[in-house]
Amino acid sequence: MVCINIIAADSNRDAEFLFTSMQQAFVKLRRGETGQLPPPVENMHQLWSASEQYGVQQALSMSLVGDKTKVRHGLESILRETEADEIMVNGQIFDHQARLHSFDLAMQVKEELLG
Repeated sequence: MVCINIIAADSNRDAEFLFTSMQQAFVKLRRGETGQLPPPVENMHQLWSASEQYGVQQALSMSLVGDKTKVRHGLESILRETEADEIMVNGQIFDHQARLHSFDLAMQVKEELLG
């Protein structure tokens, strides 16, 4: 089994924007701060140091962030690499409707891959 963070949206830019909530949450976790999932931001560079950025990118390396096509290619790659027969999907997205849409896009990708 593989657990993958999927942040899917209608465009890569929108998905990357939504992903900043999860990135911020991991920065706060590394700093020992608690709290709710923060809203997304346009620019993460002002919120983390270079070492925090590196650590968060490593921690979130099993994340697929993008439109449906990008998520599909990423998922195909992970499935080839891991030969997983089961996938658990997580998606920490601040906006509830955007989260539901992301899960819907992920389900569409799953259905396309299974034929």
